[in-house]
Amino acid sequence: MSDFGPAELVAGLCHTDERNPFSLWQDGHVSPCFNQLVLGALPHAGTAVFCACYLGVARSSLLLQAPPPCGWTLRLVAALLAALLFAADVALVGVVQQGDMYLDLLTDGCAVLAWLVHFSAITVLQKTSFRRTRGPPLLPLLVLLSVPNLVVTLTIYCKTDGYLNATEPLKLARFVLASARTLPPLVYLLAFAFPCISDSGYTLYINAVDGSPLVPESRLRPDTGEMVAEDRSGCGSRLFYLWLTPLLRRGQRGELDRPADVYHLPRKLRTSVVCRYFHQCWEACRRGAAVGDGRDQWPRPVGGRNLLNGSWSSHYLEEPLELEGDVGLLRVLHKAFGLRYYLLGVLKVVVNMLSFTGPLLLSGLVTFMEEDGAPVSRGAWCALGLFATTLLSSVLRNFFVFEVSKVALSARAALVSAVYGKALRVSGSGLASFTLGEVVNLMSTDVDRVVNFFNSFHELWSLPFSFAVALYLLYLQVGVAFLGGLGVALLLVPLNKLLASRIISNNRDMLRYKDSRVKLMTEILFGIRVIKFYNWESHFAQKVADCRQQELSHLRAIKYLDAMCVYTWAALPVVISILTFVTFVILGHQLTAAKVFTTLALVGMLIIPLNSFPWVLNGILESKVSLERIQRFFSLTNQNLQAHYALVSPEDDRTSVLLSQGTFSWQRPDGPDQNQQGAGGGSLLLHGLDLHIAKGSLVVVVGEVGCGKSSLLAAVAGELHRLSGVVYVADREVGFGLASQEPWIQHASVRDNILFGKDYDPDLYQAVVQACALADDLNVLPNGDKTEVGENGVTLSGGQKARLALARAAYMVRPPTLRCQVSYRDDKDVYLLDDPLAAVDADVAEHLMQKCVLGLLRGKTRILCTHRIEFVDRADTVVLMENGTIVKTGPPAEILPLVEAAPKQRKNDHNVKEKRGAAEPDDDDEPGPPADLWSGGDDGDDPERSGEEQKLAGGLAWRVYQTYWAAMGGALASSVLMSLLLMQASKNVSDWWLSHWISQLKNNGSAATGELVSSHLLLFSPGGLTCLPPPPLQTIPSSNVSADVRFYLTVYTSIAAANTVFTALRAFLFAYGAICAATAVHNRLLDRVLKATVTFFDTTPLGRVLNRFSSDLYSVDDSLPFILNILLANAFGLLGMLVVMSYGLPWVLVPLLPLALLYHHTQRFYRHTSRELKRLCSLTLSPVYSHFSETLTGLATIRASGSTARFEEESAKRLEQNQRCLFLSNAAMQWLDIRLQLIGVAVVTGIAVIAVVQHQFHSVDPGLVGLSLSYALSITSLLSGLIFSFAQTEMQLVSVERTEEYSSGLPTEPQHQNAQLPSAWPEKGQVEFRGAVLSYRDGLPNALDGVSLSVRPGEKVGVVGRTGSGKSTLFLALFRMVELNRGQILLDGLDLSAVGLGQLRSRLAIIPQDPFLFSGTIRENLDPCGRQPDEQLLDVLDQCHLSPVVERMGGLDAAVGERGKCFSVGQRQLLCLARALLTQAKVLCIDEATASVDQRTDKLLQQTIREKFQDKTVLTIAHRINTIMDCDRVLVMHAGKVVEFDTPLALCQSDQSVFRRLVAARGE
Repeated sequence: MSDFGPAELVAGLCHTDERNPFSLWQDGHVSPCFNQLVLGALPHAGTAVFCACYLGVARSSLLLQAPPPCGWTLRLVAALLAALLFAADVALVGVVQQGDMYLDLLTDGCAVLAWLVHFSAITVLQKTSFRRTRGPPLLPLLVLLSVPNLVVTLTIYCKTDGYLNATEPLKLARFVLASARTLPPLVYLLAFAFPCISDSGYTLYINAVDGSPLVPESRLRPDTGEMVAEDRSGCGSRLFYLWLTPLLRRGQRGELDRPADVYHLPRKLRTSVVCRYFHQCWEACRRGAAVGDGRDQWPRPVGGRNLLNGSWSSHYLEEPLELEGDVGLLRVLHKAFGLRYYLLGVLKVVVNMLSFTGPLLLSGLVTFMEEDGAPVSRGAWCALGLFATTLLSSVLRNFFVFEVSKVALSARAALVSAVYGKALRVSGSGLASFTLGEVVNLMSTDVDRVVNFFNSFHELWSLPFSFAVALYLLYLQVGVAFLGGLGVALLLVPLNKLLASRIISNNRDMLRYKDSRVKLMTEILFGIRVIKFYNWESHFAQKVADCRQQELSHLRAIKYLDAMCVYTWAALPVVISILTFVTFVILGHQLTAAKVFTTLALVGMLIIPLNSFPWVLNGILESKVSLERIQRFFSLTNQNLQAHYALVSPEDDRTSVLLSQGTFSWQRPDGPDQNQQGAGGGSLLLHGLDLHIAKGSLVVVVGEVGCGKSSLLAAVAGELHRLSGVVYVADREVGFGLASQEPWIQHASVRDNILFGKDYDPDLYQAVVQACALADDLNVLPNGDKTEVGENGVTLSGGQKARLALARAAYMVRPPTLRCQVSYRDDKDVYLLDDPLAAVDADVAEHLMQKCVLGLLRGKTRILCTHRIEFVDRADTVVLMENGTIVKTGPPAEILPLVEAAPKQRKNDHNVKEKRGAAEPDDDDEPGPPADLWSGGDDGDDPERSGEEQKLAGGLAWRVYQTYWAAMGGALASSVLMSLLLMQASKNVSDWWLSHWISQLKNNGSAATGELVSSHLLLFSPGGLTCLPPPPLQTIPSSNVSADVRFYLTVYTSIAAANTVFTALRAFLFAYGAICAATAVHNRLLDRVLKATVTFFDTTPLGRVLNRFSSDLYSVDDSLPFILNILLANAFGLLGMLVVMSYGLPWVLVPLLPLALLYHHTQRFYRHTSRELKRLCSLTLSPVYSHFSETLTGLATIRASGSTARFEEESAKRLEQNQRCLFLSNAAMQWLDIRLQLIGVAVVTGIAVIAVVQHQFHSVDPGLVGLSLSYALSITSLLSGLIFSFAQTEMQLVSVERTEEYSSGLPTEPQHQNAQLPSAWPEKGQVEFRGAVLSYRDGLPNALDGVSLSVRPGEKVGVVGRTGSGKSTLFLALFRMVELNRGQILLDGLDLSAVGLGQLRSRLAIIPQDPFLFSGTIRENLDPCGRQPDEQLLDVLDQCHLSPVVERMGGLDAAVGERGKCFSVGQRQLLCLARALLTQAKVLCIDEATASVDQRTDKLLQQTIREKFQDKTVLTIAHRINTIMDCDRVLVMHAGKVVEFDTPLALCQSDQSVFRRLVAARGE
């Protein structure tokens, strides 16, 4: 033992000679001892030591819950697998017990330890700042050190006896383990090389190497809303869309709730970048110059970094780009996107060529199978080639589709922005030739159609290409006989064309009726209060039903024509093939099974282009029409302020505004009459205008209704077309402060409406709020000035809207006290105030005049149009207008006598809201409804989310499927499914019959030799015959056709005929079912919406309800049945395919089962996110369109204040958000597509391998294998078709879900009727309130607080009180628009709650404050139900002093225009008064109904009302005291309580009377 040293130790360990214990070389290779100790144990020990150093690295808890990059995960798995494999080897060494056992145990032990420590190090590093990098480069170096040991070990095993011998299983197992150990290092190194972490802008999360958190520690997962899509992704990541994984995971967790949760667009797709480039191309086309090539042409978005941190700074319009000039839009699109698009066409050619290689190789594979002695390598090469070509084809096709979608997305961004920009700049007269709906349609429908062109164009040339190839191959098979079948196919093309043209014309008609139905619905929703007040719901429901009936008649035609198309397409292959066979036989050739297969396959190839081509062509024609419509819009002239205003300033620098011999029109000189939309009725023209206004003066414009006051302001602001004369405005570049007659309020918070994009200045803001008397209102609103007002200010009263619009104009000023402190660039010099005092009480009007017009705005030039005579004496100059011209200009003392009907009679004018035209009795009174309306439910405390539509989350409930099933009808739906099953079964049986025929022919050896059959097994598959030479045609007399052939052909023809019958049955049944469902869904929706409470309409933006009636119903009518049809066909097709494949080739089930599980997992993973993205697309699309229509409504205000650039930016921001969702929705589709393609590749490859293996075992039935292979080829398209159609169906079913949400979930008014109600009730008209308490919502103050009063029959009662006192709520309660919380209201002693709503409202009459007219004739507006004779109508028009205007327009059948735009505001009020005069109600409620008419007309009208309603009970809300001084009694309201109720005389004599103070304040 004394001699025992290192040499002996090594010799004992290595089992070598002690004299040379450690040889380097042995038997021609590295010795095992050197290999295991130096190349094995030593590196592994070093690895363990170095890796242990990383176990103590500082960890960061940032983002630990997010899934790690897949590179790290793969390295973790590789390390664990390596440790396990070495451990397994340790076990085997112990069992084998060779001489060098201890050497192997030492080496394997070191390796196990090394890999386990490595595994721990990776686990730790994943929790540090290395997580988003590749990690320390030392780790892969340590792994590389172990590679030589592996290589040498395998070499030694290969050269040593026993390791490759099956008789020594343990040694063989060690060789297998050694081979397997090569896999972990390989995977590890690949994972290091391609870490899959460079995508998605991960660097946005971590700023420093130490991983210090930049986001709160509570943030558990990466915020996908801060990532950038695709940019900086690696090749593999782009190929397989790995950059989408974080988003898909988030969708799967159900956390994809807001548009802000999705990735940002890649740089080149950002709206700012695309638009800038589009504008450059436009300019280049206009100048005829070239846009330079190169990457710099895609400018970088300005401030991209800010985009990510939430702010938006894409001033892509640094200098205004006018989009003017005679430039072809197609040319600009071509220049902007053409090159990229055509390059993709080259890719399309490659994809098309590749699609032919698959069938060629498959054909070769079948030929190999039929040759018994064929070498196996040939089959293997075919299988390998099949794998390679299908894989390449899949990847390239996927890339092509995604890139085309990107080009289309860019074009969409450019076009939507361009339409918006053009609308902001187009002249008022130009815009008049389009209705609001038409312009919005340009942005929605037409732009989408043009964008669809990008998807259709490449199909236009590739389909004829496929058709030509198929024809050539058919000729190779059957010679000229193919002409017989082709003749029928070509004959069917005109039929197809006829069907397509009929479908298109019906579609056009259907869309026309749909437009008119949606237009009618828009008006109904705008005027829903008027409709409810007058109990016209059933009449308007019938009008909508008539429109819908017309629409459905065309939809029915479309669906049946569609069914006809489906039937002809399905029958066509059978007809063509049988005709081809007959022709072939008549020509004297022998018909064989091979010919049958060949012909069928090629006919299948022919059908695809024949079917698709008409639709592709149709899509391209549609886009051409839409392009022309957009082009027509772009060719409108822009507003040219340089030409409108005089460039030379007057010598007198005190001049602010100067008009000299000005003639202005609302239309271009050559424009048609019908486009006029002036302030006056008919064709008002401003002419001979001479006006000089000095700087800082107050000019008041007066005149009767329709004389052109508003038009004068429009002429000064540049909105009218100047025909002649001179207009000069000092400093007009700064813009104007404009308060228009119909207050335009944005869907935003009160504060945002006042600031209107300006910075918040607390001092100025407070000054404006005080000056505009808004302080009290803001205190009452639920969230103060953060309260969001509804669409067009729906949640505010008329007075609040007018004051808010005035405050917006006033905020553009710097008050005199603050003016010296800071220079204020937005300080406007000229203020155009169009009747802002109209809708307010006299004391509020006094406050506005004193504090705002004469206070805050003093020193500014103010042009004020008004009917309120009491304020005229404060003007510097008064302008009197009549019939479009200035009659007289002078000081107040001169003009006042000409306009006062009764000296010092106070006049209040009311401004009407055209766009929200609903009669809002809470017009100036109720802070209650606003509080209720601005938000629904418990979100009330969150001003940010007030008006937003809530996105339904998660999967579709089964209830939605049941709803559609029930709408279609259970029996009908079951019949559709049964016919589908029979159709699919007959198709599969016919295919099976053909394969059976082939097998019989082969077995019997009749009519066809093995060789004849062999080449044609695959001929179900398109292109399967491309490698075959033309067969020699044998001319044999036709009588010799084999009896066998005749028998098989007869059976086949019978099955095929049955198949066409079932196809027809399914097509027509489905069409009928779709119509039934569409009818049922619409009827339920309309019924429920018309019965909904007024509160619902006040809290819900109009666009949201309209969406249900337009886009959602369009989906239910058209898109859903179309896609559902495809889904059902795919589902049954897949079922049939699986049955046939399993029957023909049972081994297919082996690869199919795991692939099916993978398929299921993939589609579930996809569908969660896909559904949420689709919902987000819809959710972000509405704001784009609603902002556009809001902009068009407030165009005058936006342009006057010079805010166009800001609005353009806001539009771009909204568009960008929608584009983000759309882009990611497309990307998710392609993510799924590439995975499905790979599953398809796996199936095809698997079947090819099985076929080769079965060939070796000689267990091949050619007919069944041919059938299975032909089915396998189309499995990819079926799988992807199934999943896409399912996802699309789910998306379309969201429309059913949304309509169902309204059909079953809306709060409705009580529908009961009182059967015992006397027909003459109410006979007397006695109204009594008993302790009435009403609040608009829980937690809000009562709008009526214990009101008790009694109005005697025939009594005239005036109601006065401040804003919010509850005046209008009295009327709302009387008409039961809002139900009482407590108390009673009695009418002739009968409790109103016991009377049906329809009965109640039809017995009362109201003249609402908001005059609302429906587009239609004057007759329809006065008497929609057609109950009164013409004489009666003309009589009331005469009493309302409208006869001259109506005669000038063309009598009772003259159109009133869209929402009455042919009339001025005052004239509209007179029409509504005429409406009330027609009713014979015992109780009449008048809500400040003559506010917008001049003094003289008002006096006559008051007289008319007194005479006509002499014996009726009349309740009048008044802001003007003179209106109610002759009432029997006056009711004074305050804070929802009755303060005083007595005769005017008694109240005026009481010292404490509030009424007396009101009268005194007005100097009555």
